[in-house]
Amino acid sequence: MTGVPAFEAFELNEKKAKYCLCIPIINEGERILNELKRAQQHGIHELIDIIICDGGSTDGSTDIEKLKALGVNTLLVKKDSGKQGAQLRMGFWFAFERNYEGILTVDGNNKDSIESVPLFIEKLEAGYDFIQGSRYVKGGKAVNTPLIRHLAVKFIHSPIITLTARHRFTDSTNAFRAYSMKYLKHSKVKPLREVFTGYELLAFLSVRASQLGLKVGEVPVERVYPVSGKTPTKISFFKGNSDLLKILFKNFKGDYNP
Repeated sequence: MTGVPAFEAFELNEKKAKYCLCIPIINEGERILNELKRAQQHGIHELIDIIICDGGSTDGSTDIEKLKALGVNTLLVKKDSGKQGAQLRMGFWFAFERNYEGILTVDGNNKDSIESVPLFIEKLEAGYDFIQGSRYVKGGKAVNTPLIRHLAVKFIHSPIITLTARHRFTDSTNAFRAYSMKYLKHSKVKPLREVFTGYELLAFLSVRASQLGLKVGEVPVERVYPVSGKTPTKISFFKGNSDLLKILFKNFKGDYNP
């Protein structure tokens, strides 16, 4: 399958919903399990099919019986190279094959208000093609956000994405978002390309919908960082942020356009 990493699929249940929620993880431990518990407590697993897009976890967090008990619909395990972008391509392909009408994504580190999923579904039902979750719009909450991250989102990342997209987005680093199939299957999008290995896919999908004149918007979400201890992130301070800036400028130039 061109553009799709090799992976193994464990379908714990048949397709039950119109939409699916893809959660890319790798060794998130108790964080992903706690996130799934919250989802279950709010009945999210009954509204949407939860698909775990695992990058090869070895910490026991993807135990099949645990996931099934927490309402997970499918576990996909990547057996190939690539990071977040590859995990999402794996999830998107699976969602295409199952004919879902839209896809939501969220990080698996338990920082996001997974109980906000219904807000994204409402927007998809209303005909939106790209919906960005934002802690900075009315009703959203940014809790314990490290100052440097807050400043980077406000004054670097979101302005660049806004300029590229030609539409104002307030929380563009946030992976809590939704896409219509109309958007993802558009001939000028083509997300299943091997150029999308890491953060490139999220950056590209942040801007392409509005560039193509599709319907876009934001919904309020909550993003909570721990009060103490290591901040859960896969982006290293120097190299990670340097690579991120390179991706943003390549995205601005249109390098990822098909």
